[in-house]
Amino acid sequence: MRSMSDDHTHVQEFFGARAADWDSRFPDDGPAYAAAVGDLGLRAGDRVLDAGCGTGRALTPLRAAVGPSGVVVGVDLTPAMLAAAVRAGRDRAGRLVLADVTALPFRSASLDAVFAAGLVAHLPRPEENLGELARVVRPGGTLALFHPIGRAALAARQGRQVTPEDLRAERNLGPLLAGSGWRMTSYADEDARFLALAVRET
Repeated sequence: MRSMSDDHTHVQEFFGARAADWDSRFPDDGPAYAAAVGDLGLRAGDRVLDAGCGTGRALTPLRAAVGPSGVVVGVDLTPAMLAAAVRAGRDRAGRLVLADVTALPFRSASLDAVFAAGLVAHLPRPEENLGELARVVRPGGTLALFHPIGRAALAARQGRQVTPEDLRAERNLGPLLAGSGWRMTSYADEDARFLALAVRET
């Protein structure tokens, strides 16, 4: 059985090796990110976390949504991904923090929303880790679990089959979120995107 530190090392190695050309491999994802951020329902002045922000592709639409009075923070475990975000100039849209989403350096209930692209599959202890995201969000705050392509399209890209055990399947994700302090409010799994929205329970 792998330890959590082994999981972290694997994630850092996987994404560190791909950081330099990540954006060029997926150049058309921008509109899907912007649309998903729009569905999160952010308001001017909100405080939002991009959990597992990678190269920061969500930071610019998040900043546009919360305006200059809002707070945008991107957290990632992989230094090379954050360096790529800086090279792309996305650090101007939000503060970048090298940290682990399973142990966030934020006060409880200090944020209004979390945006998480492609994160769920990389969480070592999904229910516990989604609970950590819930900890930092105020009651009534929101969560977006996003991927710029749907589960079937992603599996085909990776040369695998979608399995019933997939955490992102609706019948698995709803109870998983409910067990970690969230209530799923909408679910879309289409070729062009995956987006599950949830509200932080009181």
